[in-house]
Amino acid sequence: MEATRGDGALAGRIAEYPQVRDREAVGRGWRDLNASAENEAELAAALKKLFTEGSSARALVDAIFSYCPFLTDLAVRDPRRLLRCFTTDPEAHLAALCADVETRLAKSAIMGEAMADLRRFRQELALLVGLSDIGGVWNIDRATLNLSRGAETAVSAATDFLLRAAAARGELTLPDPQRPSKGSGYMVLAMGKLGAGELNYSSDIDLIVFYDGDAAPLKPGLEAARFFVRLTRDLVKLLQERTEDGYVFRVDLRLRPDPGATSIAVSLAAALQYYESMGQNWERAALIKARPVAGDVTAGEALLSELAPFIWRKYFDFAAIADVHAMKRQIHAFKGHGTIAVAGHNIKLGRGGIREIEFFVQTQQLIAGGRQPDLRGGRTLDMLKRLADFDWITEDARDELSQAYRFLRRLEHRLQMRRDEQTHLLPKDPDGLDEVALLCGFAGREAFSAELTRQLSCVERHYAALFEDAPALAGEVGSLVFTGGEDDPDTLQTLARMGFAAPQDVAGAVRSWHFGRYPAVRSEKARERLTELVPGLLKALSETANPQAAFFAFDAFLKGLPAGVQVFSMLRANRELLSLLATIMGSAPRLAAILSHRAHVLDAVLDPDFFGGLPGRETLEEHLDLALGEARGYEDLLDRARRFGQEQAFLIGVRVLSGMVTAGQAGDAYATLAELIVRRLHAAAQGELSAAHGQIAGGASVVLALGKLGGREMTAASDIDLIIVYDFLPGTTQSDGARPVAPFTYYTRLTQRLISALSAPTGEGTLYEVDMRLRPSGHSGPLAASLASFTSYHEESAWTWEHMALTRARVISGDRDLAGKVEAVIGGALRKKRDDETLKQEVVEMRRRIDEEKGSAEPWNLKTTPGGLVDVEFIAQYLQLASAADHPEVLDQNTAEALRKLAAANLLAPGDADILGEACGLYHNLTQVVQLALEGELDLATAPRGLQALLVRTAGVPDIAVLDAQLKDTEARVREVVVGLLGAAPWRERG
Repeated sequence: MEATRGDGALAGRIAEYPQVRDREAVGRGWRDLNASAENEAELAAALKKLFTEGSSARALVDAIFSYCPFLTDLAVRDPRRLLRCFTTDPEAHLAALCADVETRLAKSAIMGEAMADLRRFRQELALLVGLSDIGGVWNIDRATLNLSRGAETAVSAATDFLLRAAAARGELTLPDPQRPSKGSGYMVLAMGKLGAGELNYSSDIDLIVFYDGDAAPLKPGLEAARFFVRLTRDLVKLLQERTEDGYVFRVDLRLRPDPGATSIAVSLAAALQYYESMGQNWERAALIKARPVAGDVTAGEALLSELAPFIWRKYFDFAAIADVHAMKRQIHAFKGHGTIAVAGHNIKLGRGGIREIEFFVQTQQLIAGGRQPDLRGGRTLDMLKRLADFDWITEDARDELSQAYRFLRRLEHRLQMRRDEQTHLLPKDPDGLDEVALLCGFAGREAFSAELTRQLSCVERHYAALFEDAPALAGEVGSLVFTGGEDDPDTLQTLARMGFAAPQDVAGAVRSWHFGRYPAVRSEKARERLTELVPGLLKALSETANPQAAFFAFDAFLKGLPAGVQVFSMLRANRELLSLLATIMGSAPRLAAILSHRAHVLDAVLDPDFFGGLPGRETLEEHLDLALGEARGYEDLLDRARRFGQEQAFLIGVRVLSGMVTAGQAGDAYATLAELIVRRLHAAAQGELSAAHGQIAGGASVVLALGKLGGREMTAASDIDLIIVYDFLPGTTQSDGARPVAPFTYYTRLTQRLISALSAPTGEGTLYEVDMRLRPSGHSGPLAASLASFTSYHEESAWTWEHMALTRARVISGDRDLAGKVEAVIGGALRKKRDDETLKQEVVEMRRRIDEEKGSAEPWNLKTTPGGLVDVEFIAQYLQLASAADHPEVLDQNTAEALRKLAAANLLAPGDADILGEACGLYHNLTQVVQLALEGELDLATAPRGLQALLVRTAGVPDIAVLDAQLKDTEARVREVVVGLLGAAPWRERG
């Protein structure tokens, strides 16, 4: 919706405002705003005059109240701040804000005051940018530049404050007290979007901190490393720690050299040595945007000049470019398949997203920047123009990508301004999409979806075309001769160029295939097909992270095939399938092992629907019914269930591996699959039991899922935790069949049949390991629990740990009426009033027992290491039990959802919720990948490079060192939260 454009103050320059959607929210907003100003007559009058009915200013605030709770809170909390934003020139207002916070921090000597001043500065900056952006006063270029200016001011002012404080303590002598950073030897480089001056609304700020110990004017005897690390820790606290005023910016220091092994402030000498000897291509790409923003800026600029030969190589080969390209892990695995989704799409990392535009620019900068200094800038839009000016890209590419970049960045801001969330995900639900569409100025989600799809497709097309003509990584494939009994020297050279570490072993294995030593290659036709396939196969394997390991995984797969003609023909006709197979062999030994025994699952990958994402629940249910409906008996049904379950689980894993679905989505998909299979086999087991023993009068049973299945957090290797609960008419003593049995015996046998149906090996293998230990009384209790015993146990006898487990309980199969009764029992048990101190002690004791039995100091033992997944789950379960009596809305079987609900109910502090929520996502995603790829435990030192690359992609970080550092940092922060909430450390000290 358009408004009248003016000049000067923001109120007179509003160019647009979204159509209002939520009139109730608008009404609440105005009531709250007026209430905040009602005791100040002059302020109330000024607001009334400014926000007259029909004015552009009122229409813009209506839109803020309708869509943006965060901006609404900023406006309502301080009406004078809102008035200042509307009645001053926004550029002048920003300059005054920056000058004011610099002055305040220059005069302050108290950490708490400085933190409050910085946070109030950020609040007004956020409101000013939000109003100017949504109101069309600033275009997206100006908005991101001004956000960057504000962030730079905050970092610089905070750094100066800390240096002055250190000087006051006598720890250093400032060469220029009026400019504390000058000559300090302390350099703060902004990376990423802050470095480029294109910061997004709710972004982290990526910083690297260097220091020159020789130049720093430190007190004699003071160790430079210790001083500057402490200074950096205080800088992070000033900016990131949440207080009653919120936070300033989240700080990410993980782009520093070798973050897993270096401290948060890196010495200049160590940095230069690292980049000269070990610097990687992703670090070259990251340093393109580097810019000194705080500390000794002159020294920072000198450092970047010294690093210029590292960043801007005169000759940058395509192998190096492919390595940089590999950082963009989210690109769709198979060109030409699938469609770009809108609901739930990640506009930053997803196909056609912001990251692809950035990499489109950066890769060409790396190629050409060494010889063309004009291409060394950081801002994406500026560099698109320069690349076209120097004929590196066409004018059409420049214009289309620039338009898409502005569109996506504007959308990014709308997503983030609503709740100050660092999100890039579009809503999945139609109402949420409508809200975003209207906030972006569209009439509704249909028009918005069409335009977004057009922009994403345009970006994807340009990004894919960028690499179409690049030479293959190994150059042209040379001689590949595998006849005779001796190695061909030229072939060995070709294999070595392709990246195979032991060419003789590869050549010998291929020759053995041609000699028909495996069943799959016994026939002449199979060997002919394989001969045609070998060059493409070797090329595909050579493009994996570890060609040698991938090759021998394929060799094991081939060895296990009973026949080869059909598989070889499929691979020869489907190059995408060949690439996928190579990726599996190089990244996921567990999936490769499954393929070695069950090659038929490859058939399902040929279904066109495979590339469209995960099937919906209804579709999966239809396919399962179709598969089981043709069974010729109970045993055949069990075999068919196993084939279906194995095939679908494999397909979920392959989708994760190829980037079509996230690891998080896979957890829900595995759980849905298991739930449907349990439901069908429960019914089948009941049918078999009825045929033998008849029915129990009024009898019914339900299957209760707990653990990972109950929480919809399953992995490829999860067992399933189940409890069977049954009920029957009072007075019933036996079933009515030819061989009657008592109800207890009847439902015990039903449980045994279901366990056997799920876990007993048949000719088609097994489905799931079943764990029944969470049933009432555990091992000592009956296999199935009557409703009466289940009720009395959880009302009178259950241990606290059993109620913690019950927070994840969910009925997945059986009689609906009985399900309602069981759910009522569970709800009653979870909503019991509890003594918090007693509960804390019991939780601590339980966690300590787990630590004594299974604890590990290894950070990659993601589940039981201190600060790991068990601790996140325990906190979620503890808080639910502690608060559900008064806040039943916090109950949720899913850990991440439970944490979100606890935070929404103000039962978990925002800072703690952020830490636990991020940890929960990281741990689940990494666990998903590890369980997908490996049969046993992960040893990072010996893990396949392909698996390491998959872990890196899943976490969205540049390399494994960064991920290792992030994991250790996350576990440390979780430990702090756990101790803070429980009042004690529930782990033993480890050396």
